[in-house]
Amino acid sequence: MYHKTKAYKLFTVFNYFIMAVAGILCILPIIHILAISFSASAPANAHLVGLWPVDFNMESYTKTLNNPNFLRAFFISIGRTSLGTFLTMSVIILAAYPLSKDASVLRSRNVYAWYFVFTMLFTGGMIPSYLIVRNLHMIDTIWALVLPGAMQVFNMILMMNFFKATPKELEEAALIDGAGHFTVLFRVYLPLAMPSIATLSLFSIVGGWNAWFDGLLYINNYRNYPLATFLQTVIVQQDFSKLTANPRDLLNISQRTVKAAQIFIGMLPVLIVYPFLQRFFVKGIVLGAIKE
Repeated sequence: MYHKTKAYKLFTVFNYFIMAVAGILCILPIIHILAISFSASAPANAHLVGLWPVDFNMESYTKTLNNPNFLRAFFISIGRTSLGTFLTMSVIILAAYPLSKDASVLRSRNVYAWYFVFTMLFTGGMIPSYLIVRNLHMIDTIWALVLPGAMQVFNMILMMNFFKATPKELEEAALIDGAGHFTVLFRVYLPLAMPSIATLSLFSIVGGWNAWFDGLLYINNYRNYPLATFLQTVIVQQDFSKLTANPRDLLNISQRTVKAAQIFIGMLPVLIVYPFLQRFFVKGIVLGAIKE
């Protein structure tokens, strides 16, 4: 019979307390941004807004949703994240499956594996990467935001280890029945790998949605900026020329409330997606870290 000691109970209470404090510290900034976005111009500019809106109004959301530059950036980010996640997961799965086999099945398997690991430790650098993208005529296109980061080696290693942990008897039974490797991959491995796929997809979605530097690097026309790059130019660089379609609107609204509304709308898709994939998170990471 297992009995919890007082020390164990105290340790559990302490852990719950620490996690609760950490959770509150993560949630409070979001609530503060939301309160600012729903506040009037004067209290927002005077920094009088805490965790509750002052003089509630939705003018900042009206201006934001009527801003063609913001909406264009928002939909570019949706397209970039969707296409990038699809390509990334496709490349990861197609690379992880053969590398999960023994050297007796895939010749020079260790050479290929170490080649991928080498790319995690050493890169060509920013200038060679930019020259490659430019010479491939991808500047100012969505492909410049998707293809350079399509292969995520760390995530591929997690998927490879999950495939390694899958019982080989399932594959052998399918091969005996006449299935090929693609059939084994799509009919045997992938249905069992849904926790890892959901977890790695979440990594890709969050990374692609929040990426802003590649937009500054590869996109010359601000009309083609993804949302993260658009917000970076407005909030960090303080370039308010892109804040609204009509510069005269800046005289009637608060830049602070509009920026808060844009920030909240920008984080909203990830906040919506995460709860649906969170239940796979721990299981996917643990299953992908069982082997080397």
